[in-house]
Amino acid sequence: MQLDVRLPIGLMFCIFGAILFVFGLVSGHAPYEEHSLGINVNLDWGLVLAVFGAVMLTFALRAKGRTARGARSST
Repeated sequence: MQLDVRLPIGLMFCIFGAILFVFGLVSGHAPYEEHSLGINVNLDWGLVLAVFGAVMLTFALRAKGRTARGARSST
């Protein structure tokens, strides 16, 4: 049994990133003007988390494809 933690980590970061990104899109701009120098932190970090999750998912799926090809060629 092989355990690849990149898959659940990638899914978790993609989901959290998407939630944070959407929240940043629909939230008002007034709190950001007052507290964070006009930067929509939720939008920016949601995008960062979603991209990191997508990279982790890509690595997990590539590794899964390699092990499947390796198992076929060795038999």
